[in-house]
Amino acid sequence: MSQTSPRAPRKAIVLAAGLGKRMLPITATLPKPLVKVAGRSLIDFALDKLHEAGVETVVVNVHHFADMLEAHLSTRGTPRIVISDERSELLETGGGVRKALPLLSDEPFITFNSDSLWIEGKEPNLLRLVQAWDPERMDILMLVAPLSTSIGFEGHGDFHQDPDGRLRRRGSDDSAPFAYAGVAIVKPELVHGTPDGPFSANAFYDRAIAGDRLYGLCMDGQWLHVGEPQAIAEAEQCLAASKR
Repeated sequence: MSQTSPRAPRKAIVLAAGLGKRMLPITATLPKPLVKVAGRSLIDFALDKLHEAGVETVVVNVHHFADMLEAHLSTRGTPRIVISDERSELLETGGGVRKALPLLSDEPFITFNSDSLWIEGKEPNLLRLVQAWDPERMDILMLVAPLSTSIGFEGHGDFHQDPDGRLRRRGSDDSAPFAYAGVAIVKPELVHGTPDGPFSANAFYDRAIAGDRLYGLCMDGQWLHVGEPQAIAEAEQCLAASKR
């Protein structure tokens, strides 16, 4: 494993509770994090990347087919996994982090969407992210992917990036060059005081933007957005081509 910064987060949350409606009919019988791409489940990709980056404890929130997901997670040795149980109420991305905050301690932590998948460049992107993390300047550092090279993403982009790395929302612009790639380092202070119940993680991003402290790191490699069933084959083709 490459050397990580002493400030690198040791805890993370993998957001794995969603219903995965866009992945139907597959998710009628399977939680989306257990969907396999090139023979490996999406959540194992996330957990492997976090372990590689030095993360010791990963909180995984569960709701949809929670028993199935917990049974799969129990087969892993590393990293250490702690379950945040959302069986009673689906809390969305922000609410899920809010509920799990007591399990994440008071240090900055990584949030990782369980369907975030990519082909690495020269250096692992999660290691690049933790090495670039600067809590003196940043409240959030998110991994962003260029629309020009991403596969399976049909949106118009989420952010513009200033020369110093700060991110600005697309706003009323027709498009923006970067999409959020589903991974970020977040200070817990941004979660404090948010309401119980369901809400989007955009609330955290807006707090960081308000303080000019939302930064991005451009992905080196290729983001594979596996949002719908037909995206699986396309992602598998890209993964196979990258290994030739």
